[in-house]
Amino acid sequence: MAGYKVIIVGASGAVGQEMLQVLEERNFPVGELKLCATARSAGQKMLFKGQSYTVEETTPASFDNMEIALFAGGEASLEYGPLAAEKGVVVIDNSSHFRLDQDVPLVVPEVNPEDVKTHKGIIANPNCSTIIMVVPLKAIYDAAGIKRVVVSTYQAVSGAGAEGITELTEHTRAALDDGKVVPSKFQYQIAFNLIPHIDVFQEMDYTKEEWKMVKETRKILHDQNIPITATTVRVPVYRSHSESINIETDRKVTADQAKKILADFPGVIVQDSPANKEYPMPLYTSGKDEVFVGRIREDNSLDKGLNIWVVADQLRKGAATNAVQIAELVIEYGCLGKR
Repeated sequence: MAGYKVIIVGASGAVGQEMLQVLEERNFPVGELKLCATARSAGQKMLFKGQSYTVEETTPASFDNMEIALFAGGEASLEYGPLAAEKGVVVIDNSSHFRLDQDVPLVVPEVNPEDVKTHKGIIANPNCSTIIMVVPLKAIYDAAGIKRVVVSTYQAVSGAGAEGITELTEHTRAALDDGKVVPSKFQYQIAFNLIPHIDVFQEMDYTKEEWKMVKETRKILHDQNIPITATTVRVPVYRSHSESINIETDRKVTADQAKKILADFPGVIVQDSPANKEYPMPLYTSGKDEVFVGRIREDNSLDKGLNIWVVADQLRKGAATNAVQIAELVIEYGCLGKR
């Protein structure tokens, strides 16, 4: 058989569209393609390698005879993910529903690729901010150990989906026009503002987004003892998340050593030249698959500490690209069902 039978659930959404594009860009061996979404999106036309496909409403029968299911996230994952797995389809899920399930591997291919081999039908794609952080963390973790992590994020509105993008545009126009801004997707006006609140508040007044970064990172690194604390902030940027990460290491690492460690790690691009004003920024990382790291410097308040600035496209590496990379590993490791 030439290629694999692939279904994208949530194909018409921001992440689903990126998944389709990444499949084409990476020349993923698609033999048969099915695009599904809600009844509201059914009937839309989408292109893949020059061929037009019609989006279908997702039903239990959508997964019959399919091999790989890419779920773009949302409630469809909970409703159809286990069902698809029962039918022998390998589910790669971008929602948060299964990430902390002990029977579901949580995978970032540059960090813990071997975990793919343990799947029981479902493989979870981590939270976008977690992925962006854990790639450079793994490089430092392997080289010097990690004693503690403090991270603050600056997350683009597209992390909230297409509605977030629309709202930033509308709020900006309204603020510049008559000042009458009506929040809908976000808690407050997002134009010309920062909102230190992503997802719902949970224990200790940390948000769910912040706890995701803590708990998912520990699971991916197979180390439940790493102290991690996070503050997640929504910023008026369309695309690409940024993160300021402070790392306390077990063994001393100089800034120059850290630069080499990070530059040698797969999936990382170091952009760090203060004299030339070179450092990662959302505007220039959008549409790219790598994690960009800069402002690499020793913590002036701590002997074994590093500060790094990390930026990556959360729709690509933080979601769609990571999912497709997982699908590539499933094929590479022979983790599909019998063909």
